[in-house]
Amino acid sequence: MSNATAEEDDIRVDIPMSDDQLKRNIRPILHKPYGSMDLVSVKAPANHGSHSKDSNWWVVLNLAFQSIGIVYGDLGTSPLYVYPSIFSNGIKHRDDILGALSLVFYTLTFLPLVKYVFVVLRANDNGEGGTFALYSLICRYARVSLIPSQQAEDREVSNYKLELPRKRLKLASVLKSSLQKSQFAKIFLLLVTMLGTSMVIGDSIFTPSISVLSAVAGVKEVTSALTDDMIAGISVVILIFLFMIQRFGTHRVSYTFAPVLCVWFVLIGGIGFYNIIKHDKTVLKAINPMYIVEYFIRNKKDAWISLGGVVLCTTGAEALFADLGHFSVRAIQVSMCSMVYPALILAYTGQSSYLRQYPDEVSDAFYKSVPGPLYWPMFVVSILAAAIASQAMISGTFSIVHQSLSLGCFPPVKVVYTSANHEGQVYIPAINYILMLACICVTAGFKSTVKIGNAYGTAVVFVMTLTSSLLVLVMIMIWKTNIFLIILYILTIGFVELLYLSSVLYKFTSGGYLPLAFSAVLMIIMYVWNDVYRRKYHYELDHKISPARLKEISANKNMSRIPGLAMFYSELVHGIPPIFEHYVSNVPALHSIIVFVSMKSLHINKVPPEERYFFRRVEPRELFAFRCVVRYGYKDVREVAFEETLVTRLKEFIQEEILLQNQMLSTIGNKAEKGTEPEGEIVERNNDVANAKQVEEEIMQQEIEQLQKEWEEAGIVHMIGESEVIAKKEANIMKRIVINHVYNLLKRNVSQREKVFDIPHKRMLKVGMTYQL
Repeated sequence: MSNATAEEDDIRVDIPMSDDQLKRNIRPILHKPYGSMDLVSVKAPANHGSHSKDSNWWVVLNLAFQSIGIVYGDLGTSPLYVYPSIFSNGIKHRDDILGALSLVFYTLTFLPLVKYVFVVLRANDNGEGGTFALYSLICRYARVSLIPSQQAEDREVSNYKLELPRKRLKLASVLKSSLQKSQFAKIFLLLVTMLGTSMVIGDSIFTPSISVLSAVAGVKEVTSALTDDMIAGISVVILIFLFMIQRFGTHRVSYTFAPVLCVWFVLIGGIGFYNIIKHDKTVLKAINPMYIVEYFIRNKKDAWISLGGVVLCTTGAEALFADLGHFSVRAIQVSMCSMVYPALILAYTGQSSYLRQYPDEVSDAFYKSVPGPLYWPMFVVSILAAAIASQAMISGTFSIVHQSLSLGCFPPVKVVYTSANHEGQVYIPAINYILMLACICVTAGFKSTVKIGNAYGTAVVFVMTLTSSLLVLVMIMIWKTNIFLIILYILTIGFVELLYLSSVLYKFTSGGYLPLAFSAVLMIIMYVWNDVYRRKYHYELDHKISPARLKEISANKNMSRIPGLAMFYSELVHGIPPIFEHYVSNVPALHSIIVFVSMKSLHINKVPPEERYFFRRVEPRELFAFRCVVRYGYKDVREVAFEETLVTRLKEFIQEEILLQNQMLSTIGNKAEKGTEPEGEIVERNNDVANAKQVEEEIMQQEIEQLQKEWEEAGIVHMIGESEVIAKKEANIMKRIVINHVYNLLKRNVSQREKVFDIPHKRMLKVGMTYQL
């Protein structure tokens, strides 16, 4: 903390008494700060009635069932299009099928199962997953966050602490020190996180398009009257319906979708087993990885190119992590190992067995391999499953955008919390409609699963690679994993992902450019918003009001006080924001009680309610003003009764403040009794202490009564800063473009703060200011 801030935050507790001796005896002891930031945490009683999602097996099994309807739709429907994407030019050798099956088997095993289910899910942030969860873990361990409103007290929040191994690792210390010292490393880490977030959102565009289009295309097996345009049109109608039902929430959707996906997995697993028995049992020897080697020897470059199709069997794997907040680690592990993974292995093996007999039918391997009597039931279930497949990435996108919003990395949009029981379940209307329009454009524009697959594979592999990069940092710094295990991870899973990445980038001009272009635009939006957000904060910090100016305002005889409580909102957590100076310069009236409110987000998923509110009194005392910092995690829900909660906590702060002063006064009396002073002076000093306690308690009672009266009779007025942001005249052309055009364009088209916080318009006053950055 800077000296200026420390000087400003040096609280002085005034004892408004006329007895000069009392002040002389007491004030030297109380004339000092309390707390590292002079902020007192008002703690409400902790809620001990909540239980972990993994507290009992009934909860685990219930969540495991729900997770099937949300998490695995995309991964489960990949058999619809994987083999046509691998063999887009047909099967040239019968044993190529064994090579492809072996690739699919080991890819499914190493990436979704081993990497995500048993490794990545462990890197959760108090139950939350996704790219920003990994980034938050790293920021909490090493001071690499670019969020400016950080305080020493943040690390005292119970959820903030990480459970670290006791062993020391030199590499962890070196890496931590290097990251903390390098501004470039901090910015690069944030950009990597934003890119990963953008790619996940890109996944949620291509998942609905390719899944629904693949399922609907199966109708061509019974009729040739439907053209590609008609199939694309039917797919668009299904997609619109899917996005329209998102408003009902993940909880309701998961209970509806889970039974359908369970039927889907039973059917594809059962049909796969039937095809193995009927057509060719020898496909089981594909478990031998030598068939992969032979596949590459025979096909060389074509085998490498076909990896872009193989990797599609892992689509939706990132949803396992991104959707973790909706469920739990144990629930996802149970559902994956007990149903999803076995069914997928049987499905791919069954298709391979069928293709060994009928290699010319690879372009529609899924529906061709379905037994005749089951065709129509399978077609109906596949349509439903394909629609459900989109849910995994859509709900994951809502979660990750919500995290980005909380950390100041996304323009503000309205968030709807859809479940009272599961706070992690959210719906974002604006994002939902943007995704819907993008899906419609992709489906109607490409009309081909092969072209969409080229784009989809690029997004899938990029997200996996970025997740692995952040995971390696977590392994080194936080888990302090043995260096040989880290090297093993990089040489196996890391190498496989880079190999797949090289393959999908080869198809850049055939659709692979689309997710990269989309992610680039989205990342620019996120970085511009975050960059200007940080610049605005530092502007407020540089222009905060000095203690001397506050005394002038308080002593100004022309400044009248009007009934009510005024809440000035600002991002600033150190000092009084310039919005207050601008207000008093134009309006010569202040409300009876003033609270400077700063809402900030921490790099944790949730802040316990009892640790959320921090207060301090703003001197001089006659101003009757307080500073309040309200801390949220990136998954926290803002209280519905925010005003009532804040007033209640403020009363508790006033009581705790007096209690602290009385404890200090008692300490004075105790020391006096143990000293060598004459007995008469000890008695006199104890009387002074008792009188001081009584006076302070009377003042406390008066302040609490006045606070309650002003709130009930006059109400609360919300002062919102309506800032115009412009670049300085001496700024370079790039900064002028970013601030004057890009940022202001975004600001004009996003929700304003009062809409995000649901502030009543009748009790809101906007204070206009110009920030020159």
